[in-house]
Amino acid sequence: MAATPEGAPLLQMSGIVKEFPGVRALDGVDLDVRAGEVHCLLGQNGAGKSTLIKVLSASYRPDAGTIAIDGAETTLSTPAVAMKHGISTIYQELDLVADLSVAENIFLGHELSRGGFSQRQRAHRTTRELLTRLGHAHVSPTRAVGTLSPAEQQIVSMARALSHDTRLLILDEPSAVLDQDGVANLFRVIRGLTAEGVAVVYISHRLEEIREIGDRITVLKDGATVATGLDAATTPTADLIKLMTGRSIEYVFPPRSSTPRSRTDPVLEVRGLALAGVFSGVDLTVHAGEIVGLAGLVGAGRSEIIETLYGARRASAGTVTVDGRKLRRGSVPAAVKAGVGLCPEERKSQGLLLDQAVYRNITVSVMGRFARLGLLDERAERRTATELTTSLDVRPAGVDRAVRTLSGGNQQKIVLARWLLRECRVLLLDEPTRGVDVGARSEIYALVRRLADSGVAVVVVSSEVEEVLGLADRVLVVREGAVVHESAADEIDESRVLDLVMEGAPA
Repeated sequence: MAATPEGAPLLQMSGIVKEFPGVRALDGVDLDVRAGEVHCLLGQNGAGKSTLIKVLSASYRPDAGTIAIDGAETTLSTPAVAMKHGISTIYQELDLVADLSVAENIFLGHELSRGGFSQRQRAHRTTRELLTRLGHAHVSPTRAVGTLSPAEQQIVSMARALSHDTRLLILDEPSAVLDQDGVANLFRVIRGLTAEGVAVVYISHRLEEIREIGDRITVLKDGATVATGLDAATTPTADLIKLMTGRSIEYVFPPRSSTPRSRTDPVLEVRGLALAGVFSGVDLTVHAGEIVGLAGLVGAGRSEIIETLYGARRASAGTVTVDGRKLRRGSVPAAVKAGVGLCPEERKSQGLLLDQAVYRNITVSVMGRFARLGLLDERAERRTATELTTSLDVRPAGVDRAVRTLSGGNQQKIVLARWLLRECRVLLLDEPTRGVDVGARSEIYALVRRLADSGVAVVVVSSEVEEVLGLADRVLVVREGAVVHESAADEIDESRVLDLVMEGAPA
């Protein structure tokens, strides 16, 4: 494939417009990307980032504007044409087939063959070469993808992209499922690719990552480019936030309540909780109006703890008590009846009915409330859902649209609205702001604090230590399935938490 002419960007998008019924998702976006650079794309949820990369990967056709590659105007009519130009996209939800091998996933859809016969040995040899290039020579081409870690699965997706002779790699929230070591390895791989001249478009809401890996930044707001070519290392964070949101956000975390919680009876009590082979001996008490955070590395057992509290996993030992009543092990209905709600880590696959309307996603946990003589009163459902979405400022408005059309932050608000309607006593939040922009984060933090102030007992799991410390009243540090530290959030700092999750020494 021809090299980019001297001085010309590898990719130039000008005035890109994309409309859907009733919505102008892109309103004149400009973006240029140079060979060998990491160009970061920032913007709030709903700003148009996802639509733009779908235009670039030819999943959508733009309604106006031009795309030039190597200085020549080009029509990206199909995903195959985009791939032919060396454009590959790795989405946040990896589209790998768990039961197929690494090599089979890498060459899925463009299998290596000769004379109608599959060239398996050649595929395995090429797979090993690609994995070695990405620093993962230890991964076997014959291993089932479903047995790999999230970081290894992401490397398989990158290898698949490189098998198409990729020149422009688009990474959509690539660090969302990775721990610190996984992110460090991801950055090493990206630097290796850019050193070879591959251009990378990097999408993330984590501004600290942008500083570390990015070269230049383009910011989108309301479907338009509001700034481009910004230096990733030197542009002040406050300026980036103001560009994304249109306002300054000085206090992301709402103030904690000054009311002592320990004087009230606990709403949630956990004693000696264990899940064989995952965690053991977990004791936890949460009072009305209190937010307790679980900090730790990915794989430490945090998510499994709250899934066990919710009954989605059957405990091998211990008790869970809500308002003085013990819950039956491994029973979600018993937990929900007792007033326990869960916002899961994977909201799209575990928390939402993506093709159902917004109103039905909100009312699904209390359907009986809207039943009249055996029939659902959909007008009452819509009315109640409208009140909730209005109070939570869900955008765009309208409760009849499919929930999959909403941005990540607004989808998370829908999950929270469901449990608001249910009037939970205990709310379990697993990675509540994953894939959520800084503006929506502030709104979600305020909502969680508002729920706590109304008397709800809240448990928050997050991979971001700053989030746990900023939102919670009390913090438990989890390492390798055990609680190694407990203290008030304002009595511990981020460096101490990191020491604990790495060392695991009780304190």
